[in-house]
Amino acid sequence: MPRIANYTILNKYLPSQKFSFIDLFAGIGGIRLGFERAFGENSKTVFVSEWDKFAQATYKANFNDDFEIAGDITKIDEKSIPAFDICLAGFPCQAFSMAGKHQGFNDNYKGICRGTLFMDVARICEYHKPKVIFCENVNVLTIHDKGRFSA
Repeated sequence: MPRIANYTILNKYLPSQKFSFIDLFAGIGGIRLGFERAFGENSKTVFVSEWDKFAQATYKANFNDDFEIAGDITKIDEKSIPAFDICLAGFPCQAFSMAGKHQGFNDNYKGICRGTLFMDVARICEYHKPKVIFCENVNVLTIHDKGRFSA
């Protein structure tokens, strides 16, 4: 059974509250779709970031937003992101994946260190202090480099 603890807790204690989302490393919007289906009319996505132009095109076809998709998250000032309640983040997991090369914090792809992109999620959330931070599960992330999160 999928884990829906955050939804259950929020729905139990704040059933009529509307929640705003941001969708980081959005891909084509799979995580957003799940949250919007769970929260229905009580949700609104206020910001999306995805750097891949093909994923952006598919995302735009999947969702009718009144804002543009932002690109490279490392170049986005957290202060320019609208206030939000829930951060959805599907950051690239190849740097830590069991199937990957296990390069972790040193994983470089097209000039971007994929191994440290989750720190951009932390940077944005530290500034905005959302109620919930939902990150795609990457099992090895918490044990890589003996559990140290220093880049």
